Amino acid sequence: MSQLFSGYDLAGLQLDNRIVMAPMTRSRAVNTVPDSETALYYQQRAGAGLIVSEGSQISRQGVGYLFTPGIHAPEQIEGWKKVTQAVHDANGRIFCQIWHVGRISHVTLQEDGAAPASSSAKTAEGTLSFAYNQEGKPDYMQASQPRALDIEEIAGVVQDFARAGANAIAAGFDGIEIHGANGYLIEQFINAGVNTRDDAYGGATIESRLRFVLEVVDAVAAKIGSQRVGIRLAPLNRIFDMPAFEQERETWLELARLLSSKNLAYVHISNRAAIIASPNGRAFLEQFRQTYKGTLVLAGEYTKEQAEQDLDANLADLIAFGRPYISNPDLAERLQNDWPLTEPDRSTFYGGTNVGYTDYVTYDVTAES
Repeated sequence: MSQLFSGYDLAGLQLDNRIVMAPMTRSRAVNTVPDSETALYYQQRAGAGLIVSEGSQISRQGVGYLFTPGIHAPEQIEGWKKVTQAVHDANGRIFCQIWHVGRISHVTLQEDGAAPASSSAKTAEGTLSFAYNQEGKPDYMQASQPRALDIEEIAGVVQDFARAGANAIAAGFDGIEIHGANGYLIEQFINAGVNTRDDAYGGATIESRLRFVLEVVDAVAAKIGSQRVGIRLAPLNRIFDMPAFEQERETWLELARLLSSKNLAYVHISNRAAIIASPNGRAFLEQFRQTYKGTLVLAGEYTKEQAEQDLDANLADLIAFGRPYISNPDLAERLQNDWPLTEPDRSTFYGGTNVGYTDYVTYDVTAES
């Protein structure tokens, strides 16, 4: 049998297969609270070995897009309880992705119209936040110029992450994934081209740039146990105005080395395809794999064949699929049986009703006869 469909022991959590449903923003939480439709959406996809939820902001400050759920208020925790119960009723496993977008936000989303918070005051040029326009209507807006968090505020954000982790466990999640990828706050500290600070969290050294992410990991692990904590990273990422910088590969490999001692559930690399397309990209991935001593999840435009190849080559332990899960709630079963996949309607990815959300159907075997 293909490794893709074999079970896996994830730090004591038994997964039925090695397929992960990747976290995907869907912007259906109108009041930042998951509802019964959210519960149905995830329950329909419980055939994945592990589901990682859409990003849930750890605080009001952490929001960058309208209609995304939070994990910092009592009503949000109650909403997520319905989701986790629905997934567990279907014998699924689910982690909550917790995030702070940092500078990828807009003043209309921030309390009292404040500037978004980041490692520095550098704007993410050409990057859009889903916020309110001048007419007060939802719209894609250029991310606002941020301000640099001060030292005391950084400590507060670290505790916000820890509190969000505890809230997720209280909501019934099997664990959490720290969102450290895609140009959001954690990566804004790691990237020397964005992090222009000159203090203990500054961009001058690898050690100082990694201080924030390691403090977040340690704080969350102290709250809920390290084996319930995963982290998503995007080494060599260029989206959301993230520049290349000196010692870039050394920075990510040093982070891999340091995370190895944390006894985490996993590290999840979100941009496998982009890395491989870069110069010596596969060699870098192989080096990351050798450096990080723990479960490694890879995501990035996978086909079944590519997933099997990377598992067979021991490049990863688990493979995450994103957009195919939007339109194929039974994706694991379809892949195992080589059934055709339904193409998603991109116009319904973000916001809207249940159309393009919970109305995709499972494969009808009887239609073949």
